[in-house]
Amino acid sequence: MEGNMKLSVAEDTVEYHLFLLLEEPKDPEKRKEVFQKYIAAITTQYAPLLVSYIWQNQPFNLRYKPAKGSIPAHIVGVTKFGDNIEDEWFIVYLIKQITKKLPELVARIEDNDGEFLLIEAAEFLPKWLDPDSSTNRVFFHCGELCIIPAPQKVGEISWLPPTSPTISQALSIITKHSEKIIASESIQAAVNRRIKGYPEKIQTSLHRAHCFLPAAAVAILKQRPQLIAAAVQAFYLRDPIDLRACRTFRMFLPETRIMASVTFTKCLYAQLVQQRFVPDRRSGYGLPPQSHPQYRAHELGMKLAHGFEILCAKASPLPDFKKSLMTNTSLWNGFLDSLKQNDYFEGEIEGSAKYLQKLRMAENYFQQSVNGPENSLDISPGEEILTLLRTVPFDLEELKKEEADLPLEDDDHWLYLSPDQLDQILQEAAGKDEPGLTPTPKGKEEQNYDLTKVTESVKAFVSKVSTHKGAELPREPSEAPITFDADSFLSYFDKILGPNSGESDSDDLDGDDLDEEDSECLDSDDDIDLGTPDPEGKASTGETLESIKSLMAQMDQELAHTSIGKSFATWKQMENLTKEPSQTLGGDSDNDQATADGPVLEPVDVDLNLVSNILESYHSQAGLAGPASNLLQSMGVQLPDNVDHRHPST
Repeated sequence: MEGNMKLSVAEDTVEYHLFLLLEEPKDPEKRKEVFQKYIAAITTQYAPLLVSYIWQNQPFNLRYKPAKGSIPAHIVGVTKFGDNIEDEWFIVYLIKQITKKLPELVARIEDNDGEFLLIEAAEFLPKWLDPDSSTNRVFFHCGELCIIPAPQKVGEISWLPPTSPTISQALSIITKHSEKIIASESIQAAVNRRIKGYPEKIQTSLHRAHCFLPAAAVAILKQRPQLIAAAVQAFYLRDPIDLRACRTFRMFLPETRIMASVTFTKCLYAQLVQQRFVPDRRSGYGLPPQSHPQYRAHELGMKLAHGFEILCAKASPLPDFKKSLMTNTSLWNGFLDSLKQNDYFEGEIEGSAKYLQKLRMAENYFQQSVNGPENSLDISPGEEILTLLRTVPFDLEELKKEEADLPLEDDDHWLYLSPDQLDQILQEAAGKDEPGLTPTPKGKEEQNYDLTKVTESVKAFVSKVSTHKGAELPREPSEAPITFDADSFLSYFDKILGPNSGESDSDDLDGDDLDEEDSECLDSDDDIDLGTPDPEGKASTGETLESIKSLMAQMDQELAHTSIGKSFATWKQMENLTKEPSQTLGGDSDNDQATADGPVLEPVDVDLNLVSNILESYHSQAGLAGPASNLLQSMGVQLPDNVDHRHPST
């Protein structure tokens, strides 16, 4: 149905929608004008954050989408975040702030995985909420995550629809019952943990490095720092056809190279550094020996130059009419006036170098985010680079003077993680950063690990009810296990099958023997109250228990003649280990007496066998991921590293 707005999003792409709770104008043109004002207000409000943000693929953008069927007119945006997942969570932060600043707007956001906000909080969701039942239920309103509940029974809550709501129904519910649909604190905390630190986190995600670049590339990056992403992606995703343009460079000549400071995101920097690449000898881009102190700067500059050249080879110069139309619209004039009112230019004199630089950044931001990628004014990075090469003059000598006063580059040790750091990151990502769950530093000689947590956690896991959808992991080992009352269980079957079911199956197991009360008992999920059985029922139950005990005893006798008992640690073996040698000398007489009527199985130490088997499985992993470590870590049990800390012999 059109009202059930199930998004179909491309790979590594996030899609976000902003709906208006207020009554919209009936006239389509006036309605569009209202939404355009909201778009201008939003983009102006967050321009200081967005104009300088380096996006992996596509920027945050908003455009008007007219009504279609039962889906009302609204604002929509689509951003391909590619390999940098932080772009997606930055957009979540923006959407949350927008709905907080403008409470008349309601937002929903999904990516190619669906409701990824619910995925982040999967451990805290109610059991009824799954991918099939989550359609049109998850929204941001007033900066809070809202989840429209589903009624457990038809008509249970009058204002809830019996099936998944349409967009119009969801907006109506949010308008009238917003305080009743706010997500639980645990769900809110799981989402807020992922966007914690913004907007300050934007700066920590950047990396500044020295690059030996052609002067033309340095001049372009001074005008448009965001083009670094397109250059890195062009190099990173190159193919043999792309490299044909790099046999002889036409735009970015190697003899004009100078040292410059370039700002990357950490994702872009890692993509550029980790790829090995040997340039064509005909290109003129030679590299110094790896022992050279500036080898990394030469290598980074060479790779970036290839990326810029590939972009230019795929594009043609931008026609003048495109450039003129971009900033001659009333929307742009209003946007520029709003920037001035919000002190975007920070008091810079109009026409100064700093003013013009911020103006160009605002123009590019407006072109990509406000004007809309669906318009004919959309230009490729290669077209923009060619246009900048024609219109932006640069002085090679001036750039060389700046080379002598470059800021220090950032340390890139964050690229290389130790095992402990990786474990810590995984624990924080899973929300398990409470004390006691993090590994003990290796420097400490004494490490105390409570192995009883292993047995408690596994027992709690086994006690959980599992379904065809999977097993549930207990959040705490101390959770109460499921109790099993053998007497009630046997009495229940005795009531169904009849007290004499063992004598004649054909006579007593007719389909009509189950009365209505028994049928209701079978169909009910509630606790079974069998009442007080009659004396005959008690006798039947006692006989059944004796029959089961007799059967178990026969099984023990058969197993006693095999070697299976030797594979388990028993209580008697543990007692012998704790006794003095003199106390165990006469122990054989007990065994002889025990085997006079045949061998018997000694009681097994279940906890000891459980721990020893898990530790053996953990040892066989040889420090890698495996079933034992994965299962225990999901339960919050952290085992020590599988390393023998032996003191050297003197």
